[in-house]
Amino acid sequence: VQLQASGGGLVQAGGSLRLSCAASGRTFSWYAMGWFRQAPGKEREFVAAITWSGGSTYYADSVKGRFSISRDNAKNTVYLQMNSLKPEDTAVYYCAANTFSLVVRTTTSYDYWGQGTLVTVSS
Repeated sequence: VQLQASGGGLVQAGGSLRLSCAASGRTFSWYAMGWFRQAPGKEREFVAAITWSGGSTYYADSVKGRFSISRDNAKNTVYLQMNSLKPEDTAVYYCAANTFSLVVRTTTSYDYWGQGTLVTVSS
């Protein structure tokens, strides 16, 4: 199982970015895909998640209304559309796969992780 995240970069406050996470492996058995982020000196935190089959979505309060998670099952890819970006969104963003847990907001529910992509939002 491999997860490849991409799409990070430098953007001004108020701008947009779209992150992608391409998955390979036994995706038919996965429950959900999630995005987490980790800023320097802080713990990794939940951003958004989507169930693989039903497409239910979940968001952290800090990004609700600005970020949107989606999936393309045919391409085994999950996207995170980030709009109205703020300097406090600056972090390394990680995608992750959850194959066993109905809980989607905690890091311990995810058993596979991508390598991370850096998002920097300048003020």
